[in-house]
Amino acid sequence: MSTGRITTRFAPSPTGELHLGNARTALFSWLFARHHGGRFVLRIEDTDTERSKEAYTAALMDDLAWLGLAWDAGPAFSMKEAPMKEGAGEEYRQSRRGAIYARHSATLDARGLTYPCYCTSLELDLSRKAQLAAGRPPRYAGTCRNLSPEARVRKSAQGISPTTRFLVPTGKFVEFDDMVHGAQRFATDDIGDFILRRADGSAAFFFSNAIDDAEMGITHVLRGEDHLTNTPRQLLVLEALGLRAPTYGHLSLLVGADGSPLSKRHGATSVREFRERGYLPAALTNHLFRLGHSSSENGVLSLDAMAKHFTVKHLGRAPARFEESQLNVWQREVAHHMPLEESERWLSAETPGDIDAGRRRAFIAAIRPNVLLPRDVAQWREVVFGPSPLLEGEALARVREAGPRFFRAAADAAATDPSLDAIVSAVKAATGAKGQALWKPLRLALTGAPEGPELAPLLKAMAAPSIHERLSRFAA
Repeated sequence: MSTGRITTRFAPSPTGELHLGNARTALFSWLFARHHGGRFVLRIEDTDTERSKEAYTAALMDDLAWLGLAWDAGPAFSMKEAPMKEGAGEEYRQSRRGAIYARHSATLDARGLTYPCYCTSLELDLSRKAQLAAGRPPRYAGTCRNLSPEARVRKSAQGISPTTRFLVPTGKFVEFDDMVHGAQRFATDDIGDFILRRADGSAAFFFSNAIDDAEMGITHVLRGEDHLTNTPRQLLVLEALGLRAPTYGHLSLLVGADGSPLSKRHGATSVREFRERGYLPAALTNHLFRLGHSSSENGVLSLDAMAKHFTVKHLGRAPARFEESQLNVWQREVAHHMPLEESERWLSAETPGDIDAGRRRAFIAAIRPNVLLPRDVAQWREVVFGPSPLLEGEALARVREAGPRFFRAAADAAATDPSLDAIVSAVKAATGAKGQALWKPLRLALTGAPEGPELAPLLKAMAAPSIHERLSRFAA
């Protein structure tokens, strides 16, 4: 399936929602492919039948599409405008690829590079604890490596279903250049024989993941650095089968503001959660682009612009800190500069349904500089379309200080022309008020708030009778 072009992949397990760390991995893989004019493959690693759910598969594809990360090959997508361009087959789901794994497994069996392991979970756990207590790194102790044929028959007769382990060669080193971490060297004596097939015959991660990368022509793999120690195992498998290995790059860990791994205690951690709160995809991708990847480009970038400036040389090794406050900076930048039509669609669920299109547009245009998330609309919806605001304390005192003459002039002007220019001109002519003595009483009487959106566009969305009523109540 190799095309001669750089080909990357994103290979999630559909066992939960799309985590921000995985979303960043997908983004970087997509950007790397696009930077080099290559292909981006989506593969669903759903061999964990107990935890994998079709709902999670559909959700993660929807999240990738929302982020704008179109895949060139992968599972079919049910949206009207599918982001997939080619290769719509089920072969991009590992649960459909059992025959391929069985074929490669049989090759390793025939070459004497595997053996059955009858160790129970309890035995393996006790072995790990013993190794840790002795100050040694835990690895499989090779208990079943040299079992005689007779011993294997006896184990099978006891009803034990064996796993299949790869026979790791001893006294050698596995070396490779990591795109992020540089030269890597692992002693095979420290690896331990690892499982290729589970007791039920299904392929384990080390095996299926490596086979799929080779079969699908994946040339470069960007993934989390927690997979760095998996790489020598996979390279051993690919070498034993005579298959081409991809070039690996292991991305730094995504952590919270306190430096610990990003988790629920830091707040929202999934793409879905941020989507539901009203964050915009461009805000999220611009923030993720700069987490663990340095860039001299300071403004909001489109995905194509990110691809142009993305380079593995700028990937950092230190943990990348995700802070919602920084995401909010990008959210504000994107939200306040998007076309008005897009703002209307983004905030449509929070705007009243019983107003005409002109007033709705005027309302959105007025408040969007003060809106970070759709939930922020509620405050200004009440101000513009609700009853006259109740004033108390210092706010009421400030309005009373302006005096009835001030508000009679304002109300009389609003009765014929409810624009801010007309109201201000009338008040100035009647009272000579200027500066804060002019603007503060007007803002408080009209909105009930000492600060907020500019008054002129806000009044364009407000009904003329409401403007008059809010001013005239202080004219007596």
